[in-house]
Amino acid sequence: MSIRKFMAIAALANAMVALYLHLWKLGLTGSLACTGAGGCAYVQGSRYGWFLGVDVALIGAIGYTLIFLTAVVGSLPQFEDVKWPNQALQVLVWPAVLFTVRLKYGEFVVLKGFCPWCAVSAVTMVVFAVLVILDAKRLREPQPLPA
Repeated sequence: MSIRKFMAIAALANAMVALYLHLWKLGLTGSLACTGAGGCAYVQGSRYGWFLGVDVALIGAIGYTLIFLTAVVGSLPQFEDVKWPNQALQVLVWPAVLFTVRLKYGEFVVLKGFCPWCAVSAVTMVVFAVLVILDAKRLREPQPLPA
């Protein structure tokens, strides 16, 4: 499986989780499915659950959807060896990594809470950062001539 295909699948899964968290905040789902002693609700309902008045889960759902779409298009045969999909993924991933650092600081240090869904997202963003670097490296290496 290519790097971009893996990113597409992981982004789709994370987009669905982020959408679920957003719908929970809107009161459109039942109770929040979370392990632990209510850490998800505590973190989601805190000031770190919002950014400039926008639900962080909604920001995540949109961001992951953009990563998904970019990775899917970048996985098409005509685009798999061109640079622009990787450049677009870098533009999406690196700000998300910085935003994730801010959120993890708020969650762990300020709130002293833990949300497993948020942790999965944080791990995914770190993996995405590594993958966009590996994909860029792959594109810099000489490509074999077609047979």
